[in-house]
Amino acid sequence: MNKGADIRIPRRVVTGLKDGKSVFISDGPTPNAHRYDSVPGHLTSVVYATPARPSLPQDHAEQAPPKILITPEPGETKLMIVVFPPDSVFATIDPAAAFEEQAVHIPGLIQAFEADAPGMHTTNTIDYDIVLDGEVWLELDDGAETLLKQGDIVVQCGTRHAWRNKSGKPATMCFVLIGAERE
Repeated sequence: MNKGADIRIPRRVVTGLKDGKSVFISDGPTPNAHRYDSVPGHLTSVVYATPARPSLPQDHAEQAPPKILITPEPGETKLMIVVFPPDSVFATIDPAAAFEEQAVHIPGLIQAFEADAPGMHTTNTIDYDIVLDGEVWLELDDGAETLLKQGDIVVQCGTRHAWRNKSGKPATMCFVLIGAERE
């Protein structure tokens, strides 16, 4: 049994048009949410994705299917919810098992993480990051850190960073990733 089974899967409501009227296209658990067996208390979920030039109405097909590539191309977006367990959990895991599981569920993103600097990563994205619950530290490549609490927002501009949960409770964050070109 997954020790993180009590983590709530995000509910996603998507609207669209039918016969010229607003309708609910879907309402239920995010289809690609994943609770990690290798990292108890960790959850990732891509809630929605858009192409570089979205059009309306949105297609009724699933926009964020399981195993979707996480890192967006320039102009594309991905909306994610991530639950970070305390860092003390990460200290007890099997890194190879975690990487294997994460490679299936967050492809593209997990490959951006540095093997010799746990948690540090860089992506070609501008991210709007919002702390929904708990607290988390944002660490930059020079060791500078800042504590973020519920309601705090970070605009992450393609820099090398890591998220650290130094508390004893889970932290939940919302990430909007916007693909960018690096010069």
